[in-house]
Amino acid sequence: MDDNLTYVLIHSPLVGPQTWQLIHDEMEMRGIESVVPVLSDRADSTFPYWQQHAESLVKSLDGIPQDQSLVLVAHSGAGPLLPVIRQSMAHSVAAYVFVDAGIPRNGASRIDLMRMEDPEWAEQFHQTLLRGERFPNWNDDDLREVIPNDAVRRKMIAEIKPRALGFFTEHLPVCADWPDAPCAYIKFSASYDWDFQQAKQAGWAVHEMDAGHFHMLVDPPAVTDVILKAVQDRRTT
Repeated sequence: MDDNLTYVLIHSPLVGPQTWQLIHDEMEMRGIESVVPVLSDRADSTFPYWQQHAESLVKSLDGIPQDQSLVLVAHSGAGPLLPVIRQSMAHSVAAYVFVDAGIPRNGASRIDLMRMEDPEWAEQFHQTLLRGERFPNWNDDDLREVIPNDAVRRKMIAEIKPRALGFFTEHLPVCADWPDAPCAYIKFSASYDWDFQQAKQAGWAVHEMDAGHFHMLVDPPAVTDVILKAVQDRRTT
């Protein structure tokens, strides 16, 4: 085990840090350094969501020594934020791991990324946002099959952050030299087939698990194993 690595487990801005808590606990049991920062934002801020999220994450890294290399592990909607997070950081990055996550495209909004994956669904989703609806609006029944444990599921649901149109239409920048470290992709669900194929075409290390979108809350040891393997694969190639 590389003692000079810290795993930064980044939740989607649509949910909260509970997404990664069981993986953090598993890594702690194995003697692996990890942190679960909170992506925070304020609706009355004049700064875009992506900037607020990157800055809040970087502040949470203050206690990590500068000579410690980081592995940025992003789930779901955190994937497109990795370039702006990297640009805001002083630490070095050893690897990026996308876990059932969107892949960044320079200047694309979240809606744009959805259109690349599934144009018809994205247009329907856009129309719901134009009508004033927010997403996600998952309830206990919606996630019962994906997260069978009642207590774990309810903790996760309590952190859901429904977002309006402006969140999904803001453009997310990608710096010119990104990625500046090896990347890996771990696919859980069919919803991320398109991103998984993009990762394969880019020559990233790729791994598949036949699972639900929140599988880190179902089988933490197995998900931890595949994250560690993905990083090891990229660091030895």
